[in-house]
Amino acid sequence: MTIASLIDSPSELTDGLGHKTAIVLMTRVRLARNLAGQAFPGWAKAAQREEIVARCRDALLGLSPLKRSLSLKVDELSDLEKQILVERHLISRELSGAKAGAGVVISKDQTVSVMINEEDHLRLQVLRSGLQLKKAWSVINELDSALEDRLDYAFSPALGYLTACPTNLGTAMRASAMMHLPALVIGNQMEKVVRAVNQLGLVVRGLFGEGSDASGSIFQISNQTTLGESEEEIIKRLGNVLNSIVEHELNARQKLLEGDPGKLWDKIGRAYGILQNSHLLSTSEAMNLLSLIRLGVDLGMFPAAHRCVIDRLLIEAQPGHLQHTQRGELASGQRDLLRASRLRAEFATFTPPSFLPSADGPN
Repeated sequence: MTIASLIDSPSELTDGLGHKTAIVLMTRVRLARNLAGQAFPGWAKAAQREEIVARCRDALLGLSPLKRSLSLKVDELSDLEKQILVERHLISRELSGAKAGAGVVISKDQTVSVMINEEDHLRLQVLRSGLQLKKAWSVINELDSALEDRLDYAFSPALGYLTACPTNLGTAMRASAMMHLPALVIGNQMEKVVRAVNQLGLVVRGLFGEGSDASGSIFQISNQTTLGESEEEIIKRLGNVLNSIVEHELNARQKLLEGDPGKLWDKIGRAYGILQNSHLLSTSEAMNLLSLIRLGVDLGMFPAAHRCVIDRLLIEAQPGHLQHTQRGELASGQRDLLRASRLRAEFATFTPPSFLPSADGPN
């Protein structure tokens, strides 16, 4: 399997095969693990890093969920290939910048990926569409247990799993959800939500994690504390907060509909018109326009089946994916032309909006 075939393969996150919801796009659970007696990646010599990649890859490829997976060495990937993997949330931006002695193993359906020699020797992650924290935890827990039978993890009875960064000690688990929160953004309520979430020991980041923008009103909410709580406690607490944010977003949507529905219909209608007719679109502008169309789907202005189309376009409008279709790198202006052309073609056959809200409210 190659990256090209991976992109062309059906995926739960890009092809509507999974559990799509109006507000939660994706759930992710990640575990950091290190090998006992080995220097952390940031301190290891090149030969040590290469040895760790080989050991971890052999152990991973022997596991049932990863037997037909794609195994890659980062230094053998082009910049464009690395960018595509980042855009699909299959590797981190940190791993994409790694030199020799770093790799990744990705399952065929792209719901499991394991980064090798990022900040830690192993970063296991499971992705699921919609809000499926318990399912994602169950899958990664089983994978982690099977891998621990093959590798000797660095573990302390007092501190839990030992990690390169002290903030990951304990369970070394980060659970998160990617949420679409346009009404909270339009209603200028996101700052209030971020403050409340931070006070609960959680963190809010942008689309591609720490330091990234929340393009398209998409935010990642995850736990910060890994020491002193069990994995089940973290999952439960995060799930409660996520459900509360969903309620706040639904309430914000209702207020927009009750306060000035014409203004909201205008925003969505203009987004539809621009996507049908524009000839230049930056990544950020395309994300924000698609976000409004997704909100329109949730409000019953477009068929619910179009939600999967929008979720696919949110990925395909990214720079790496656009350039992949052209089999080469493009300048920024060329990407903006191509992006607008692709979206015009998609929206030429898109169902026109109905400006009468659904009697049942959001889907």
